[in-house]
Amino acid sequence: MIAPQASAAFVAVMEQVLDIYGRPYDVRPPVVCMDETPRQLIRETREPIAAAPGRPERHDYEYERCGACKVFRASEPLAGRRLSKVTERRTKADWALFVQAIAASYPEAARITLVMDNLNTHTPASLYEACAPEQAKVNWQFTTQVARTKRKRLYPTMAS
Repeated sequence: MIAPQASAAFVAVMEQVLDIYGRPYDVRPPVVCMDETPRQLIRETREPIAAAPGRPERHDYEYERCGACKVFRASEPLAGRRLSKVTERRTKADWALFVQAIAASYPEAARITLVMDNLNTHTPASLYEACAPEQAKVNWQFTTQVARTKRKRLYPTMAS
């Protein structure tokens, strides 16, 4: 049930997303969910203390920061398929190349329904800057802006 305080825009978009998720599985127009997350790269500064009988291996809490990366993820839940790509940053071009990789992994599909959040780089224009529109093979379905905010509130350890 959608909360009574939800806006009409939220309800309209979520009904579309739920209709897509309710579709029966079909290999030719797959439904693929896509998201991205930043990750900090760290290195231990001290050697771990080896495990001993009755005591697990111990790691010090200090670490050295070695930069950051962006992890792009796509999944087709009804088929159990996953695809991931790690990039140094999050740009429109990085996102567009990942969408092209998703499309390339479905050569039998005429179109792919791509469900994703409404981030500033997630636009058809970003993809069209990287490839011709007829190569895109994507039907766009965005979740709501509110969904991203609520996810951050519900799961604070999950960065955008």
